[in-house]
Amino acid sequence: MQQRNFIHYLVITLKGMAMGAADVVPGVSGGTIAFISGIYEELLTSISSIKISSIKLLKNKGFKVFWETINGNFLVALLIGIFISILSLAKLISWLLENKPILVWSFFFGLVLASILFIGKQITRWSALAVVLFMVGALVAYYITTLQPLVSENSSPLFLFIAGALAICAMILPGISGSFILVLLGAYKPVLDAIHDRDFKMLAIVISGGVVGLLTFSKVLKWLFNHYKNLTLAVLTGFILGSLNKIWPWKETLTWRTNSHGVKVPFNEQSISPFSFEGDAQLTMAILLALVGFAVIIILERIAKLSKSH
Repeated sequence: MQQRNFIHYLVITLKGMAMGAADVVPGVSGGTIAFISGIYEELLTSISSIKISSIKLLKNKGFKVFWETINGNFLVALLIGIFISILSLAKLISWLLENKPILVWSFFFGLVLASILFIGKQITRWSALAVVLFMVGALVAYYITTLQPLVSENSSPLFLFIAGALAICAMILPGISGSFILVLLGAYKPVLDAIHDRDFKMLAIVISGGVVGLLTFSKVLKWLFNHYKNLTLAVLTGFILGSLNKIWPWKETLTWRTNSHGVKVPFNEQSISPFSFEGDAQLTMAILLALVGFAVIIILERIAKLSKSH
């Protein structure tokens, strides 16, 4: 295990904040940010090391050995950043998505587009199977983005537990975000309201589901990375490419729904050309923000390379 000082852990917390900010947006995955910032495989390894045998270490060899086995300092630093971001940015991002949707989606579109190139570069050999899996990943992700969200907003404990488990699986996959899975399930609004209202009971249920999903799914992903890294990366790269449809800035609303506050909001949307968009397409600002998002990934990649070389 690598030796780290306070500055290293501060950087990890900042990466956690970036992951949290991405996860609040229904269409951007925190897993993408983790991959770009160079901590994805360490995150999978750390999470998958939390198992019954490591808990037995706590009893037999003490807290220090257990903590080092699960890479506890890394996980805590990352979680602190994620929770700071989610709790502080939930309201701001909700407001921006409601009032400046084209600009928000443009920034994230540039960010995710650059991440496709970044993750694709990690593939050392493009075999015929890798190409096929890349295409399958792209088609599956695109299909998911075209699914209609459930009309009803369910807030029963069992439903929220299952939603939390499914969302966390998506959250650690680069591509489709956990927030988007919550939107599809009709659980996004109840969860966001719980964050706003500090409804800790509801949040605890969602988090419990998330923990179960995370501990299970991380082991599957870790095994795939260990045995079929190139093929796994090909699927993930395709998955991110297909997910771009979800965060395309210009949408046409096909159907509307009335939310719990009696306000009409878009329910089913499809991507359209900015030149076909009714109203101000904000094309210049959208392109600028997409370029900023693209540049953010390039800068994060350089920072990750520098931190590895030191």
